[in-house]
Amino acid sequence: MTDDANPETPIAGHGVIVRASNGAVIRYDPTGLVMRLSDRVIADIALRLGQTADAGPEMRPKAHPAEAVDTDALLDGIDAWGVAQEGDWLRFTARMPGAQGIRGFRRHVDGGAILGDGPGAVLGILGLGGPRAALATPGAPAFAYHIVAPEDDIGAVGMAGIETAPETDRLEPLRECPLAALVAETILHWQIDKIAPLPLIVARVETDASASAADLAKGRAVENLIVAAANLKAAAARMGKRAKLLAVCLDYALEHVTGDAVAYRDGMLAAMTRIEAGLGALGHDQPLFVAVFEAGLDPVGAAPVLEGQWELAWNHGDHRLIHAAPSYMFARDRFDRPTEAARRQMAEMTAAAIAEGPDWRCPTLFLAERETGAPGVIRVTAQGLGPLVIDGDAPAGFTLLGDTSGAIITAVEIAQDDAQAILIRCDRPPAGAGLRLGYAAGIAGALRDGWEMESRTGTRLHRWALPAILPVHAGKTGGRNA
Repeated sequence: MTDDANPETPIAGHGVIVRASNGAVIRYDPTGLVMRLSDRVIADIALRLGQTADAGPEMRPKAHPAEAVDTDALLDGIDAWGVAQEGDWLRFTARMPGAQGIRGFRRHVDGGAILGDGPGAVLGILGLGGPRAALATPGAPAFAYHIVAPEDDIGAVGMAGIETAPETDRLEPLRECPLAALVAETILHWQIDKIAPLPLIVARVETDASASAADLAKGRAVENLIVAAANLKAAAARMGKRAKLLAVCLDYALEHVTGDAVAYRDGMLAAMTRIEAGLGALGHDQPLFVAVFEAGLDPVGAAPVLEGQWELAWNHGDHRLIHAAPSYMFARDRFDRPTEAARRQMAEMTAAAIAEGPDWRCPTLFLAERETGAPGVIRVTAQGLGPLVIDGDAPAGFTLLGDTSGAIITAVEIAQDDAQAILIRCDRPPAGAGLRLGYAAGIAGALRDGWEMESRTGTRLHRWALPAILPVHAGKTGGRNA
């Protein structure tokens, strides 16, 4: 356990004794040892105590049959059949608007939202960020009864850091779709295509106006995200189900305006540490954090957060962090905001990354060095999940920063001796005490791997390389491609 402001500093009296891939198994705090048990163990304990096993960690008592209710009033105007009352819920088959088709639904006897009803856990996709993260597509999702938010009359875009989110165990439909809801919609489209069950998914993004990542880590948005996670569990328990958090989408980069890459990195690490602690206390697994790598339209202004994101991409400690895609692959308006089609493509890339989990990796550039014997050639070492592809002509997204020689990039190619290395050929040796090589810093990149996916927007999506700004080092040996 670490201090929120400095992830390197342990909090006195807190720590982890045993850690598994999905988080801490045995922790300690000033009250003593804290052990986290699996759902299977909890279910066995619940059965031995005469309680329902379906409620998971909440060990919710079995619902007692409620008094008969007026089903005609509760389902007035709904094309429903096969209505059955189970405890406090009406469960029925119905023909409802939306992409889900004829399916099972449920509604509480006290009224409230009609919810998609299917097997398995109630899933959650939460988001955290600055004002940009609140950008949403107007209107309900295609699966209006399967993608919902906590019932607090706020919707999928949360409290904006203005006040603390209320606690609730009820759910309500969405009026707009931020990234988390579009990711849920993508997942449900895939489930329909596979003729697989449609889960109920709770989507909520929490934001605030923090001017630095350190302020975000200490701010109300993180607090409200943890409230949303608690509401997810409470709503699932009310339905006699368990809750499962699929991912926490991070959307905070360009809002960090302190001009300090290290402060951005440390602030985001602190935010993830605080979120993990809060979710762990609720019994959630260690979350998968998913982010879109923001490059920005201004290479000078975005350079610190670009470098800070690059640091996080390869050095994020024990946090389960992946970058779904770089922002340069998505269309932007003149205010540097993704278009509606781009937001759906971002959601598809994010959903694909969540499906792969920690194994997902966009090609990442690590080292730039001159080729000995060929000073006009810079070799860039990368790491990806497959052979690299250059999908464009020189400069293919590469730029020389701090160059005083006037060198021009004339060719960019994959090294013949290493499918994970790129050769940058210049018309003369670049020079300058602070010479650096930028990739996708202010211009679109053209480097990717072989992964691809057809988007519902009618385009083909690729896994493009993450932006980077690398110092150019003197090479030790010449490559055979020099």
